[in-house]
Amino acid sequence: MDAPTARNRPPTHPRSPAAPPPARLALRPPSFPPGPVCGAWWPRSDDLEVELPGLADAFADQKSRVTRIASHRGTWSTAPRTLRLPSHTVQVAWLVSGCDPHSIRLFSRNLRRWDLLVIPPDTADTSAARLMTAAADPTNHLTASALMAAERGRLPGHDTE
Repeated sequence: MDAPTARNRPPTHPRSPAAPPPARLALRPPSFPPGPVCGAWWPRSDDLEVELPGLADAFADQKSRVTRIASHRGTWSTAPRTLRLPSHTVQVAWLVSGCDPHSIRLFSRNLRRWDLLVIPPDTADTSAARLMTAAADPTNHLTASALMAAERGRLPGHDTE
Protein backbone atom coordinates (compact mmCIF):
# COMPACT_ATOMS: atom_id res chain seq x y z
CA MET A 1 0.00 0.00 0.00
CA ASP A 2 1.39 3.36 -0.98
CA ALA A 3 1.82 6.13 1.54
CA PRO A 4 0.00 9.34 0.70
CA THR A 5 2.08 11.63 -1.43
CA ALA A 6 1.30 14.79 -3.29
CA ARG A 7 0.39 12.61 -6.29
CA ASN A 8 -2.02 10.17 -4.69
CA ARG A 9 -3.34 12.14 -1.70
CA PRO A 10 -6.99 13.20 -1.89
CA PRO A 11 -7.53 16.96 -2.12
CA THR A 12 -7.77 18.68 1.24
CA HIS A 13 -9.99 21.48 0.00
CA PRO A 14 -13.69 20.87 -0.49
CA ARG A 15 -14.92 20.69 -4.03
CA SER A 16 -17.06 23.55 -5.14
CA PRO A 17 -20.72 22.58 -4.97
CA ALA A 18 -22.40 21.65 -8.21
CA ALA A 19 -24.92 24.04 -9.65
CA PRO A 20 -28.39 23.33 -8.33
CA PRO A 21 -30.70 21.45 -10.68
CA PRO A 22 -33.25 23.65 -12.41
CA ALA A 23 -36.22 24.39 -10.21
CA ARG A 24 -39.53 22.86 -11.14
CA LEU A 25 -41.48 26.11 -11.08
CA ALA A 26 -44.70 27.30 -12.71
CA LEU A 27 -45.76 30.95 -12.35
CA ARG A 28 -48.86 32.91 -13.31
CA PRO A 29 -48.43 35.13 -16.34
CA PRO A 30 -47.16 38.57 -15.28
CA SER A 31 -50.15 40.44 -16.72
CA PHE A 32 -52.61 38.80 -14.33
CA PRO A 33 -53.17 39.97 -10.76
CA PRO A 34 -52.01 37.56 -8.08
CA GLY A 35 -54.43 35.15 -6.51
CA PRO A 36 -54.04 33.24 -3.27
CA VAL A 37 -51.03 31.60 -4.94
CA CYS A 38 -48.89 32.98 -7.76
CA GLY A 39 -47.73 29.61 -8.98
CA ALA A 40 -46.20 26.37 -7.76
CA TRP A 41 -42.81 24.94 -6.87
CA TRP A 42 -42.04 21.22 -6.79
CA PRO A 43 -38.79 20.73 -4.84
CA ARG A 44 -36.89 17.44 -5.08
CA SER A 45 -36.43 17.11 -1.30
CA ASP A 46 -37.58 18.67 1.98
CA ASP A 47 -34.12 20.17 2.58
CA LEU A 48 -34.62 23.90 2.07
CA GLU A 49 -30.88 24.60 2.18
CA VAL A 50 -30.40 22.34 -0.85
CA GLU A 51 -33.56 23.38 -2.71
CA LEU A 52 -33.63 27.17 -2.25
CA PRO A 53 -30.67 28.04 -4.54
CA GLY A 54 -32.42 26.52 -7.57
CA LEU A 55 -35.70 28.25 -6.71
CA ALA A 56 -33.99 31.59 -6.12
CA ASP A 57 -32.15 31.35 -9.45
CA ALA A 58 -35.28 30.46 -11.42
CA PHE A 59 -37.35 33.07 -9.65
CA ALA A 60 -34.78 35.80 -10.25
CA ASP A 61 -34.76 34.92 -13.95
CA GLN A 62 -38.55 35.29 -14.19
CA LYS A 63 -39.51 37.83 -11.51
CA SER A 64 -37.00 39.29 -9.06
CA ARG A 65 -34.19 38.49 -6.65
CA VAL A 66 -35.44 36.70 -3.52
CA THR A 67 -34.26 38.44 -0.35
CA ARG A 68 -36.54 36.92 2.27
CA ILE A 69 -38.82 33.91 2.58
CA ALA A 70 -41.46 32.83 5.04
CA SER A 71 -42.85 29.35 5.42
CA HIS A 72 -44.78 27.23 7.85
CA ARG A 73 -42.52 25.80 10.53
CA GLY A 74 -43.45 22.15 9.88
CA THR A 75 -42.89 22.15 6.11
CA TRP A 76 -39.11 21.65 5.95
CA SER A 77 -36.70 19.21 7.63
CA THR A 78 -34.56 22.04 9.07
CA ALA A 79 -35.35 25.60 10.09
CA PRO A 80 -32.35 27.85 9.41
CA ARG A 81 -32.72 31.61 10.07
CA THR A 82 -30.59 32.52 7.07
CA LEU A 83 -29.68 30.70 3.89
CA ARG A 84 -26.52 31.54 2.02
CA LEU A 85 -26.81 31.57 -1.73
CA PRO A 86 -23.84 32.05 -4.06
CA SER A 87 -24.75 35.70 -4.66
CA HIS A 88 -26.45 36.78 -1.42
CA THR A 89 -28.06 35.73 1.85
CA VAL A 90 -31.78 35.10 2.24
CA GLN A 91 -33.49 35.78 5.57
CA VAL A 92 -35.99 33.12 6.68
CA ALA A 93 -39.06 33.52 8.91
CA TRP A 94 -40.72 30.41 10.33
CA LEU A 95 -44.39 30.88 11.06
CA VAL A 96 -46.88 28.74 12.96
CA SER A 97 -49.91 30.78 11.89
CA GLY A 98 -50.75 33.18 9.09
CA CYS A 99 -48.96 31.11 6.47
CA ASP A 100 -50.53 28.26 4.56
CA PRO A 101 -48.64 25.04 5.45
CA HIS A 102 -48.54 24.13 1.73
CA SER A 103 -46.94 27.37 0.62
CA ILE A 104 -43.75 29.37 0.68
CA ARG A 105 -43.81 33.16 0.64
CA LEU A 106 -41.06 34.88 -1.32
CA PHE A 107 -40.14 38.54 -0.89
CA SER A 108 -37.98 40.56 -3.24
CA ARG A 109 -35.82 43.63 -2.92
CA ASN A 110 -38.64 45.80 -4.24
CA LEU A 111 -40.87 44.56 -1.38
CA ARG A 112 -43.10 42.48 -3.63
CA ARG A 113 -44.48 39.24 -2.25
CA TRP A 114 -45.33 35.98 -4.00
CA ASP A 115 -46.97 32.95 -2.41
CA LEU A 116 -46.19 29.66 -4.12
CA LEU A 117 -47.82 26.30 -3.64
CA VAL A 118 -45.14 23.87 -2.44
CA ILE A 119 -45.79 20.44 -3.93
CA PRO A 120 -44.38 17.68 -1.70
CA PRO A 121 -41.25 16.10 -3.22
CA ASP A 122 -42.73 12.59 -3.28
CA THR A 123 -45.81 13.62 -5.28
CA ALA A 124 -46.52 11.52 -8.37
CA ASP A 125 -45.64 13.20 -11.67
CA THR A 126 -49.23 13.36 -12.89
CA SER A 127 -50.51 14.91 -9.67
CA ALA A 128 -47.63 17.39 -9.58
CA ALA A 129 -48.30 18.41 -13.19
CA ARG A 130 -51.99 19.03 -12.40
CA LEU A 131 -51.09 21.04 -9.30
CA MET A 132 -48.52 23.15 -11.13
CA THR A 133 -50.98 23.89 -13.93
CA ALA A 134 -53.78 24.78 -11.50
CA ALA A 135 -51.58 27.03 -9.34
CA ALA A 136 -50.31 28.97 -12.38
CA ASP A 137 -53.80 29.34 -13.90
CA PRO A 138 -54.81 33.03 -13.81
CA THR A 139 -58.41 32.04 -13.05
CA ASN A 140 -57.42 30.02 -9.96
CA HIS A 141 -58.75 31.45 -6.72
CA LEU A 142 -57.88 28.52 -4.43
CA THR A 143 -55.35 28.62 -1.62
CA ALA A 144 -52.41 26.23 -1.55
CA SER A 145 -54.18 23.98 0.98
CA ALA A 146 -57.38 23.98 -1.10
CA LEU A 147 -55.41 22.97 -4.21
CA MET A 148 -53.79 20.11 -2.30
CA ALA A 149 -57.18 18.99 -0.92
CA ALA A 150 -58.71 19.06 -4.40
CA GLU A 151 -55.87 16.93 -5.75
CA ARG A 152 -56.17 14.44 -2.87
CA GLY A 153 -59.89 14.17 -3.72
CA ARG A 154 -58.98 13.08 -7.27
CA LEU A 155 -56.84 10.19 -6.05
CA PRO A 156 -58.28 6.66 -5.65
CA GLY A 157 -59.54 5.83 -2.19
CA HIS A 158 -60.86 9.33 -1.41
CA ASP A 159 -64.51 10.39 -1.43
CA THR A 160 -65.34 12.58 -4.40
CA GLU A 161 -68.69 13.87 -3.12
